[in-house]
Amino acid sequence: MFALVDCNSFYASCEQVFRPDLRDKPVVVLSNNDGFVVARSKEAKALGIGDLQPFFKIEPILRKHKVAIFSSNYPLYGDISHRVMKTLNQFSPNIEVYSIDEMFLALQGIPVDTRDYGHIIKDTLWNHIRMPVGVGIAPTKTLAKLANRVAKKMPHTGGVCVLDEPHKWEWVLKRSQVTDIWGIANRMAKRLEELNIHTAWDLATSNSKQVRKRCNVNIERTINELNGIPCLALEDVPPAKKQIYCTRSFGKKATTLEPVLNALSLYAARAAEKLRHQNHLALTVHVFIHTSPFEPNFHSASHVIKLPYPTDDTRVITHAVRQLGTALYKEGHAFLKAGVGLIEIIDKNDYQFDLFHPGQSDKADKLMEVIDRINRLEGKGTLFLGAQGVSKPWYMRQQFTSPQYTTKWSDIPVVSAH
Repeated sequence: MFALVDCNSFYASCEQVFRPDLRDKPVVVLSNNDGFVVARSKEAKALGIGDLQPFFKIEPILRKHKVAIFSSNYPLYGDISHRVMKTLNQFSPNIEVYSIDEMFLALQGIPVDTRDYGHIIKDTLWNHIRMPVGVGIAPTKTLAKLANRVAKKMPHTGGVCVLDEPHKWEWVLKRSQVTDIWGIANRMAKRLEELNIHTAWDLATSNSKQVRKRCNVNIERTINELNGIPCLALEDVPPAKKQIYCTRSFGKKATTLEPVLNALSLYAARAAEKLRHQNHLALTVHVFIHTSPFEPNFHSASHVIKLPYPTDDTRVITHAVRQLGTALYKEGHAFLKAGVGLIEIIDKNDYQFDLFHPGQSDKADKLMEVIDRINRLEGKGTLFLGAQGVSKPWYMRQQFTSPQYTTKWSDIPVVSAH
C-alpha cells in the first residue's frame, strides 16, 4: 500500500502557521513580483477567487472581502516543507519526496489499520506543525493520488481516503474525469477522447495494448495502476534535472545595461548552485532577455554558447553569461525579464577529462564548496560575486512579504507571557 500526503493550499497554509488569527479566514499568496494569485486558502476559494488571477485585476475584490494578501516567502515555505517531510519520515522507512508539499510513503508491514494510520499521520502534522493535509491510501501510486483528491474534495472522509478494495476505487473512477488522473493533461485527454475515453473508469476498463499503440507506454502503466497493479515504484532519490533554468521578471524595468548584467549574474550564480547540488557540470549556457510583449517595439533576444570546459564554477558561468548579456542588450528598450539556462549538463562522476585541457581545478572545487557551505549556514546571499551588484532596484517586487519566522534571527516570533 502507498500513502500520498499532500499539504492543503501549502503556501497559504504556511502563512497561517505563525498567524493563528488568519486560520479559517481567506488568504492568498502572490507570484514573483506580486503578479498573480498562486495559492488560496479554502476560504478564499469559496469567495470565487480563481487560480492565477492577475493581482491588479482582483485587488479591489480582495480588499472588499478583507482577504489577507502575501508575497511569496520562499525561505519560510522551504523550511516548513523540510519540517513536514522530516516528520513524515517517522511513519515509513521508504519514502519519496514528490514535490515541496507532497510525499509518498510505502505502508507495507504497518501493524495498524491503514485508515487509522492515515488519521495518525494527519493529526501529527497538525499538532506538531499546524499544517493541514489530505491523506490518500491505495495499492498503487496512481490510485493513492486519486484517493488524496477524494480526501480533499469530500468532507465526510475527514481528510483521509483509503481505496483498498476494487469496489471502492471503481466507485471513485466512475465519478472522475480522465484529467483527474495523475499524469494526464488536456493534450492527452483529447487523444483519449478519440478512443471514446472520457472518464477514469473508461480508461481503467479500456484495452491497454490498443491504447498504448495510440498513445504511449506510460498510458499502459497508468491503466494497470488504476486496476490495482503497481507499476511505479518509489524513487528514493529524485532524478537529476537535465536542464537548469533561473528566470525572473524585474521588479523595475531595466533601461540600461548594468541592471540587466547584474540580474543575469545573480541568475547564473543560482543556476550554478543548483548544478553543484546535484553534482553535475555544465557544458552549454543559454541566456535570454526581453521587453514586455504588451508594449510597442517588443524586443526579444537569446543565444547559446559552449563553456570553455565542463564546469560548475560560478565565476566561469557568470563570465560567459555576462558576455552573452552584453551582446544581446539593445539600447532604447526597457527590459522586463531575463533568464539563464544550463541546458547541457553531465554527471560530475562520469566526466572524462580532455587530453589537452585539465578542466576545472581542485582549487575551484574547494572554493565553490566553501561558498556553498557559508551560504547554507549563514543564509543565502551571504557570499556573492560583485558582478551581481549590491543595490538591486531591478529585484522582484514583494510588497506583502511576511517575516521569515524560522530562518532569520530578526524575524523569530516573540511570545509575551503575562
